[in-house]
Amino acid sequence: MLQIKHLNMVHKKDLRSLLEDFNLVLNNGDKAVIIGEEGNGKSTLLQWIWQPDLVAGYCEASGERILANQKLGYLPQELAPLDSPKSLYEYFTEEAMFWEYTPKELGQLAGTFSLGVDFYYSSQPVGTLSGGEKVKAQLLRILLSKPDILLLDEPSNDIDLETLAGLETLILEWQGIVLYISHDETLIEHTANVVVHLEQLRHKTACRYTAARMPYEQYRSERLSRFENQARIAANDRREKKLREEKFERIYQSVSYAQASISRQNPAKARLLKKKMHAVKSMERRFARQDQEMAQMPEEESSLFFKLGGEASKLPAGKTILDYTLEKLCTPDGERVLAEHIRLHLRGAQKLCIIGANGAGKTTLLHKLAKELLARTDIRAQYMPQNYEELLKPSMTPVDFLDASGDKEARTKIRTYLGALKYTADEMDHTISELSGGQKAKIFLLKMSLSNADVLILDEPTRNFSPLSGPVIRKLLKEFPGAIISISHDRKYISEVCDRVCRLSKDGLTDLDAL
Repeated sequence: MLQIKHLNMVHKKDLRSLLEDFNLVLNNGDKAVIIGEEGNGKSTLLQWIWQPDLVAGYCEASGERILANQKLGYLPQELAPLDSPKSLYEYFTEEAMFWEYTPKELGQLAGTFSLGVDFYYSSQPVGTLSGGEKVKAQLLRILLSKPDILLLDEPSNDIDLETLAGLETLILEWQGIVLYISHDETLIEHTANVVVHLEQLRHKTACRYTAARMPYEQYRSERLSRFENQARIAANDRREKKLREEKFERIYQSVSYAQASISRQNPAKARLLKKKMHAVKSMERRFARQDQEMAQMPEEESSLFFKLGGEASKLPAGKTILDYTLEKLCTPDGERVLAEHIRLHLRGAQKLCIIGANGAGKTTLLHKLAKELLARTDIRAQYMPQNYEELLKPSMTPVDFLDASGDKEARTKIRTYLGALKYTADEMDHTISELSGGQKAKIFLLKMSLSNADVLILDEPTRNFSPLSGPVIRKLLKEFPGAIISISHDRKYISEVCDRVCRLSKDGLTDLDAL
């Protein structure tokens, strides 16, 4: 059992409440997903459950965490910097229970993530692994420790499509508790039986949470139905209120006019009008009580409002975007050949997704394509890397990054756009290092829009957007009038946005039917 009682969290810098009187009980067999928009405190909550003092630098937290002698296993969103230079062998053997496994058992565990037993014994530094391989390594070490409760922050990030199936099986078959954060809607739909929804309302001045024991699709459907019903009742109450006000105004004006025009020589009628005015005042009080009992319009986080691309981003259908040939794709250090005989031709406003196993070289290839496309003068290309810090300076604010000119009018425009992307005024002045992954991703989207780009190069573009923002982001990218060259393992992104899918393997790129 995992129980959280009366947890309160307040953001230290903004003095913004992330959670108020949060209570949750999970039992063995529960697969609970934490959802919510970017920056709502999902990762902070998971960190607090793992180790309460981890969040001390970020927020004030008070509450009780109760465990029934159960062991926790925690997957952070990013690999710990201290683990980056370690070899895989050092990384795994630091887990004391590693030595209790037989080679056969180690191989079976590695097979869960499409890896061989030699992965444990590699001398390769953990930090040089691909994004998906880092996630797999961390998950493997957690499982080696035999935890009872899994706390997973974005376990599906960057792992390939084949391994996603293994991850789903792992979660579904776990006998203990799984509490996880994910932006992969398909994973959530397939695995979650409890939904914990964190919300920030009224421009992030109020917080709310919901804990529902039901699958995600049912939660989403019932929530929408409940909101629509409440909105319908509230709208009807407001129509009735308007009719009441109009009725009252007519009666009040009539009695007031009669009182003002009555002759002093008619005291009997004056007394009658005075009684009528008392009745009118009584009606006003009754109407006021009815107004207090009116159904309120449902509160929910404001929808993402943004447009990506316009007339300037349109490309002629016959325009050659890429005619690329590469005989050998090697690792960045040049020591290993990843793929050979790569050919890629892209024309017009195609939306291409490159898939493949973790470590196949997808990001390495995209780097090369980005370098070539960004140097072109006949197109306007923009690049979103997998590691945002390649282009984002952690010490800068979002406004500083998006506008280096210092022009007041330009900066005001940028702040308006950031507001449409759900940034608060305080968050616009935070350093980029303080922002969530989703908030960083939104900076790239805004930069792309402001630049009137007609070619987008995107490495895992949807991985840091909540399942609530995901449909909006996919719609923006689907309707983008230019070309997109992307890497993704997001099954909904691939099926809804991309009209061409290529698999990268050691033999090069192979065109597939859209998944």
